[in-house]
Formats: sequence, structure tokens, C-alpha cells
Amino acid sequence: MSRFFNIGQAAKQSGISAKMIRHYESVGLLQAASRTLSGYRQYSEKDVHTLTFIRHARDLGFSIKQIEDLLGLWGDPDRSSSDVKALAQKHVQDLEQKITQLAKIKSELKKLVDCCHGDDRPECPIIDGLSDHVA
Repeated sequence: MSRFFNIGQAAKQSGISAKMIRHYESVGLLQAASRTLSGYRQYSEKDVHTLTFIRHARDLGFSIKQIEDLLGLWGDPDRSSSDVKALAQKHVQDLEQKITQLAKIKSELKKLVDCCHGDDRPECPIIDGLSDHVA
């Protein structure tokens, strides 16, 4: 016999907030929950397992679209692991680009911070540096 969870229990079991569970239902990552006669959501063990999968994928930085694709692959017994690997490799490449961009941003901001005296004077290289980029 399957066990059912209310939204609070499903949230606790999966590590996802009730608000995010409702969001994942609304965007189609999770099938709409069955309802009790009084209208409360009921989640199956499979739903909680899916939510845990989604949480792990989100923890790794996958987008909603990528998670949708991963869920499709996860549910396909005829999937090719090469399809899963290709999706993950693309995500790694995207992360590497973001890391490079963030390193450049950090470097520029650090230069501005290092130039600022941080005293009571109104002159501020941080403000000057930001205003230099205003069109």
C-alpha cells in the first residue's frame, strides 16, 4: 500500500519548500497532486522521489528546462546515457563560462574597492568607476 504525504510532509521529506512544490506543479515539473475530499494536496512516494530528484538537480544548478529534460530522460527506460551525459556536459560548459564571467566581475570590483579610501571624504573611486560606464 502506498503512503501519501500532505504538502508539509512532502516538503520535509524532499527538502523543498511547500511554495516551491506548488511552483514546480505550476510549471509542469511535477504532476498536479491528487486531492483529498476536503481539497488538500496528497503526494505519493513517487512524487516525493521526483521532488528529491528536482532538488538535487537544482542544487547542481540545472535550469527548470534542463530539469524537465532530465526528468524526461529519467522516466524513459529506453534512454541513452549519452543523451544524459551530453546534457550534463553542456551544463558544465555553461558553468565554466559563468565562472569566468564572475571572476572578471570580481576582479573589476576588487580594483574599485582597493582604490577607495573608505573615509569621510565624498570622493569615491567606486562611484566614479560605476558612473564611467553610464551611457
